[in-house]
Amino acid sequence: MASLTTAKRLVVKIGSALLVDRTTGALRGDWLTALAEDVAWLKEQGVQVVLVSSGSIALGRGVLDLPATDLALEQSQAAAAVGQIRLARAYEEALAPHGLTTAQVLMTLEDSRDRRRYLNSRATLEHLIGLGVVPIVNENDTIATDEIRFGDNDRLGAQIAATIGADMLVLLSDVDGFYSANPAEDAGAKRYDVIDLITPEIEAMAGDAGSGLSKGGMKTKLMAAKTATSAGCAMVICHGAALRPLNNLENGANATWFTATLDPQVARKRWIAAMKPLGTLTLDEGAARALSKGNSLLPAGVHAVSGAFGRGDPVAIAGPDGHQLGVGLSRYTANEAHKIKGHHSAEIEELLGYPGRAALIHRDDMAL
Repeated sequence: MASLTTAKRLVVKIGSALLVDRTTGALRGDWLTALAEDVAWLKEQGVQVVLVSSGSIALGRGVLDLPATDLALEQSQAAAAVGQIRLARAYEEALAPHGLTTAQVLMTLEDSRDRRRYLNSRATLEHLIGLGVVPIVNENDTIATDEIRFGDNDRLGAQIAATIGADMLVLLSDVDGFYSANPAEDAGAKRYDVIDLITPEIEAMAGDAGSGLSKGGMKTKLMAAKTATSAGCAMVICHGAALRPLNNLENGANATWFTATLDPQVARKRWIAAMKPLGTLTLDEGAARALSKGNSLLPAGVHAVSGAFGRGDPVAIAGPDGHQLGVGLSRYTANEAHKIKGHHSAEIEELLGYPGRAALIHRDDMAL
């Protein structure tokens, strides 16, 4: 089995039922304190850690004394608004004694599906990770609709893993892996240690059963596995209720691993390369040489811009002779690119009237 300490970038998804006591609606402080020890241990091993956490609705439900039954949409949103601030504070207080700084990032699935918002999310998370911060990503349940109604937390974790190029995703769950049938109903249900390929037969085994506080069942976990592994990220489902769940996983606790056959960066490059360009950026010789060495594309190296594209759209990257060198996701619109082409990055704010990013296309957002 894979070792967590070999991961360069690890995403951990935490379900509501692990964080919040089902009976009292209170935060499981001892569990969160132990999880913080796991995060600190991984950080000491050089692993970059991002937490994707549920729990705001479950916490807010208890504070507002809302019923344990399914809530109406407006009740869920109100509970999320009350619970979110408590959840963020709890993570901050749990990780601070280990010298770890936390940041709250509120997202929905749509933020990773829309390329413009995707680039913003990616840039923010990359910068936080680079500063050594532990981002706590939460669904923005105060404005979300389908996310609350259908429980897409597992898929959000996979989308975050794909967005930041993580090589491992851990789903801490109320089950210890993927079974051929519901083990609570079928004593002969088999747990899979490793799944290399999600076949139609595997998909047929997935059920919809979820706990009272978290609605995601095995179907959403398989969808998450598809997203993660196709992006080059291995995924594991394991039981998370015991203290130090990540340390337990490292020491051989029951789990199901979904293997990835590609490196995250290779998978990302393939995804970008398959996009249809909406415009072209033509470079000078110096910029073309810089790109061949793995550098980002700066405005100074662009001498021509064509096409109509928006921020986050794919554009062709052409050399001085017009030959296409690759495809990249533009950090500027076509109109903005026209204004800043041939200029140094320090001039962007003066040219556009507002601050911008130094690179026109970041090296992680291009496939050559």
